[in-house]
Amino acid sequence: MTPQQLKQVLESGLLSFPVTDFDSELRFNPKPYAERLEWLMPYGASALFAAGGTGEFFSLEPGEYSDVVRTALETCRGRMPIIAGAGGGTTLAIKYAQEAERLGAQGVLLLPHYLTESTQEGLVAHVEAVCKSVKLGVIVYNRGACRLSAESLAILVDRCPNLIGYKDGLGDIERMVSIRRKLGERVAYLGGLPTAEVFAAAYKALGVPVYSSAVFNFVPKTAIEFYNAHAAGDTASTNRLIDEFFLPLLAIRNRGEGYAVSIVKAGVEIIGHGAGPVRPPLSNLKPAEVEELAALMKKLGPQ
Repeated sequence: MTPQQLKQVLESGLLSFPVTDFDSELRFNPKPYAERLEWLMPYGASALFAAGGTGEFFSLEPGEYSDVVRTALETCRGRMPIIAGAGGGTTLAIKYAQEAERLGAQGVLLLPHYLTESTQEGLVAHVEAVCKSVKLGVIVYNRGACRLSAESLAILVDRCPNLIGYKDGLGDIERMVSIRRKLGERVAYLGGLPTAEVFAAAYKALGVPVYSSAVFNFVPKTAIEFYNAHAAGDTASTNRLIDEFFLPLLAIRNRGEGYAVSIVKAGVEIIGHGAGPVRPPLSNLKPAEVEELAALMKKLGPQ
């Protein structure tokens, strides 16, 4: 898949990040992970991100990363594009991106480099080095310590033809408008705030109609229903789901730091596709919160 072909995929429909399965001793568990992907594929997402943020990329060591991406590619080959996460410092991010390319991934999501702030010049150098290390299409994720400006992104797109996607996890309206106006149609734009459905209408008004859904992991039928209504401008349906499901979901999620991932792992356990616990420093939902989530999911009906 060429970078431009990947760009077209990113612009065509709902995207999602499968959770990574761990066993009781927190080791990667490939069999249920493959079964998870087999379960999710028929629901109709455009692409899946292996070892992404919801997939706890930040907790994987390099050997595990390879196993996760390889399992996703072997499971989905010929049926679903797989975009692999990459991140950390420049040297390490390059190694992850090159490993994703070696394994046969269709693209790379460049996650934030973590911890330290950086100048725009430093961020440009970092992203450029990763992009030039592979031929795959690259999506840069503006979130956390990675806060590229419109001017910096324009420089990068000029220098790196394979930088074909921009995912926004900042929620900075002024920055988002500046980036959209500056870059035009040169990249695919993805909404990346957790939980994306709540922000979908606002981002669509900004020129960002596509987003990645974490809830696709545990209520895939509802996630697709919401996306289709969103794409069709059916605000009655999207507002109903926001009121009945997404806002109550956020009320649970907001009780703990890192719960954006933990609540997804709780959800897949409830739905019967458990992925094991989250890894420290994340923590699992409390039992009462799991019960509350189960009651909320039950109202949606069978998935």
